[in-house]
Amino acid sequence: MKDFNTDLFDPRAAIDSDYVLAASTSSPDSDFGFAFDDSNFSDRLLRIEIVGGSDETEPDFAGRSSVLDWARRKRRKEERKTENFLDLGKCPQQQVLTCDDPDMVEVLSLENPDEGPVAMIEESLSGDEAANGNDLNLDSSTVTRVKTLHISSPILAAKSPFFYKLFSNGMKESDQRLVTLRISASEEAALMELLNFMYCNSLSVTKAPALLDVLMAADKYEVSSCMRYCSRELRLLPMTPESALLYLDLPSSVLMAEAVQSLTDAAKQYLAGRYKDLIKYQEDILQFPLSGIEAILSSNDLLVASEDAVFDFVLKWARFHYPSLEERQEVLGVRLARFIRFPYMSCRKLKKVLTCIDFDHEAASKLVLEALFFKADFPHRQRALITDDSTSTSHPFIERTYKYRPVKIIELELPRQQCVIFLDLKREECISLFPSGRIYSQAFHLGGQGFFLSAHCNMDQQSSFHCFGLFLGMQEKGSVTFAVDYEFSARSKPSEEFLSKYKGNYTFTGGKAVGYRNLFGIPWTSFTAEDSIYFINGVLHLRAELTIKS
Repeated sequence: MKDFNTDLFDPRAAIDSDYVLAASTSSPDSDFGFAFDDSNFSDRLLRIEIVGGSDETEPDFAGRSSVLDWARRKRRKEERKTENFLDLGKCPQQQVLTCDDPDMVEVLSLENPDEGPVAMIEESLSGDEAANGNDLNLDSSTVTRVKTLHISSPILAAKSPFFYKLFSNGMKESDQRLVTLRISASEEAALMELLNFMYCNSLSVTKAPALLDVLMAADKYEVSSCMRYCSRELRLLPMTPESALLYLDLPSSVLMAEAVQSLTDAAKQYLAGRYKDLIKYQEDILQFPLSGIEAILSSNDLLVASEDAVFDFVLKWARFHYPSLEERQEVLGVRLARFIRFPYMSCRKLKKVLTCIDFDHEAASKLVLEALFFKADFPHRQRALITDDSTSTSHPFIERTYKYRPVKIIELELPRQQCVIFLDLKREECISLFPSGRIYSQAFHLGGQGFFLSAHCNMDQQSSFHCFGLFLGMQEKGSVTFAVDYEFSARSKPSEEFLSKYKGNYTFTGGKAVGYRNLFGIPWTSFTAEDSIYFINGVLHLRAELTIKS
């Protein structure tokens, strides 16, 4: 079985003969802690120049804002590395190596400054010279403290592609023994832990903030085994909303690492499970950063009234966090639109999407068109799209568990205002209604009035057995009256065609409903039986036709 500490980097693939020893020392069972900072087992000196004071305070996991602020400071610090320049004219005798472009020792391109750490290789370097040196990492060049460690280049090279490239490219001369790294004071503890890990495969820190610091140092110096170690230790700690959001708000280079994937997956699953009731927790979720919103919206188990409600919430969140229309359009179009299941939104809401200024018009038109094509497609083609969609991260064609079931609607204006509504219910949904449950459809409109269908498990007229009932209700409450002709139908075997089950007419008053308590005229047990003629491939297909009375 492969140990989780095993390095992804294998120096044997492209290593000089001088470094064959490094491969043998990279075994996850090897413990070279005795050799750490010991001149008897070392061939190089590592000079660590520490610049400035610590601007990072350990976050308090009891306060969400402090945790996220801490993570964002970390992210900003990483981003600042790309904003500084290196003046090669000031250090003509030094070779500068970055982990992103290790082979270019003589020439360093400034068009795309690297984000990785900088090592300066030299025979000797005084404190004053160090203070005047240049570095891609830090804004300030004032060295406040210096640490010198004895290191073994084979051990470090075996654990880290950064150090392997550094030693193999930068130390061709036998008399070059001193390597200088310049770091901020806030990085010191994490770097020391990382160096020690490269010798003994373990860390002394156990708390989340310290582990996160080491994780980012391991990413910076390309020690994948340490990244996996930190990721595993963090997963073993109790997950909280604060820690989950913190893991998802790490610098992008860390989030992209394969070694951290299991940690971010666990954080996403935790948030999706804890906050799956979107309406209940919407005030809390409204404060979440973008990464937290994406984790929650990606869930198929989201408990919500309808996809219309998801769209409304996403719009509310975007307007709260991105007051600028241009930024809001970009975030919605690039990051969040893919998590909204447009094919399950009502046609009425899809019309509003087309005129919503928060979405780029071209992007909105494409999303609505795709949704309408899906709604109108044949069932077998819909099932194929859903199957293909099961491997994606956003699942635009997979239906969530909505409080109000989606319906398909055909609207006619002539010769009379009429609409035909199709409602599909799975067998397990129907079975779960026993003994007195109800399922409501999404709202649909006729003549400017809102209606809905509701499927019931109830007692028959004589209260002698349970049966399946279907009802039509009008949303508006008050004194509004509305006369409608209606007809309920269902597909049945063997023809699998819609057969009329009940028809009538009713003058609705706001808030009232009309229907039939025993739509199929059979007991509940016969309706849900395995050989029931009303379930076709496990689905009950219902149809309601409404016509405004002339």
